[in-house]
Amino acid sequence: MYLWIKALHIMSVISWFAVLFYLPRLFVYHAENRDKKEFVSVVKIMEYKLHKYIGIPAFWGTVITGSLLIVMNPDLFKSGGWLHAKLLFVSLLIGYYIYTAVLRRKLEADQCDRSGKFFRMYNEIPTILMIIIVSLAVVKPF
Repeated sequence: MYLWIKALHIMSVISWFAVLFYLPRLFVYHAENRDKKEFVSVVKIMEYKLHKYIGIPAFWGTVITGSLLIVMNPDLFKSGGWLHAKLLFVSLLIGYYIYTAVLRRKLEADQCDRSGKFFRMYNEIPTILMIIIVSLAVVKPF
C-alpha cells in the first residue's frame, strides 16, 4: 500500500507544481494587460479554473498523501535531518500557494496593483523551492 500512496503523492505533486508554475504566469499576463478588459476577463476565468479544479485538489492530494507516507513510515524522521529540512521548505511552498490564492482573489476583484515585473519574479519562487525539496528528498544530505 505504501508504494501506491507514494505514486499518488508523486502524481499530486506534479499536478500541484503545474499550477504553481502556470498560475503566476497568468498573473503576469493579467497585470500587463489590465487595460484590455476582454483579455483580462478570459484570464480571470483561466486563473479561477486552474486554481479551483486543479490547484486545490492537487494541493490536498499532496498534503494528504505526504502525511500518510510519514505516518506509515515514522522512521523517516530518524534517517537524518533531511526530512525536517524538506518539511520546512514544503511549509514555505504551502505559504506561497496560500498567498497565490490571495493574489488571485485580489486580481479577480481588480484590487491588486502588483506589476508584471513583480509576478515575473514571484513566478521563480516555486522553481527554487522545488530544486531544494527534490534535492533533499533524493540526495538526503543530512
